[in-house]
This record gives sequence, structure tokens and C-alpha cells, in this order.
Amino acid sequence: MAADYLEELLDIADLDGDIDIDIENGRASVAVVADQAGTPALTRLVGADGEVLEALQELTRLAVQAQTGDRTRLLLDVAGHRAGKRTALVALAKEVCARVRANGEAEHLEPMSAFERKVVHDAVADEGLTSESEGQEPQRHVVVLAPETDTAESTAD
Repeated sequence: MAADYLEELLDIADLDGDIDIDIENGRASVAVVADQAGTPALTRLVGADGEVLEALQELTRLAVQAQTGDRTRLLLDVAGHRAGKRTALVALAKEVCARVRANGEAEHLEPMSAFERKVVHDAVADEGLTSESEGQEPQRHVVVLAPETDTAESTAD
């Protein structure tokens, strides 16, 4: 249903692109990918800092919900924007984890979207540290917590 909705939108906007559908961590993942020369035109569907992409994702969710009656946890990517953002956020999380380990102090990151916070939380967990979100939208951000250094934990290695 999401693919049909997006195909129709691409037709209306006279944009060329293909729809790829996948399941990622139990969540439907839909990507609009460019055919050979379509990449620059598709970036209009991303917008500044992904704002248009976020709105398009929510519209697609609502279209699916209108047809099924169920809320979906659909994740939409256009022209590889989220994939590139994910790579950069994982690298950032690793850098922050290294600093937190080195200085033993929690570190607050800049405000992020829910998607971005989820990527960072997952990457921090993969690094063996913990994180939490603080604040209210649009200032909600991730805090990477310093590892606890009690003797029981340090001898468990």
C-alpha cells in the first residue's frame, strides 16, 4: 500500500524513481531510489535536513492507516538520505562513546529527530554503553552515559 501511494505521488510530481520494499528490525522499510539520472530531482523529496522526507513519511503512514485501520511503523528513505545519515550517526556515536570512556563523563548530543535518536541509541548499545533521550521536541537529544565503574563490574571481565 505504501509503495502504491508513493508510486502515485511520483507520477503526480513527474519524478522518476523505483520503490524498494524491505523489512528491517521488524519494521517496514520503503525506499525511493533513483533510476540512472533521477537523483537530483528526487532530492526535492528530502528537503532541508530531511524535513520534506519526514513529512512524506508521515503522509505515507497515514495513507496506509486509512486503508488498513492500523498504525504502521513504516520507515521511508528517499535517494539514500537516511542511509547516509545513518552511517554518519553511527560514526558520531562511536566517537562520542570513545570520549565518554576516556573522560568518564556523560555527553549530551545536539537535538535530533526520533529516527536519528534511534540510530544513535542502537549504535551506543552496540558499543556497550547506555544512552537516554532528554528534553522536549524539538530540543529532544541523546545523552551518552558514562560507564559505571564499581568493582563488581570491572572484575566481571
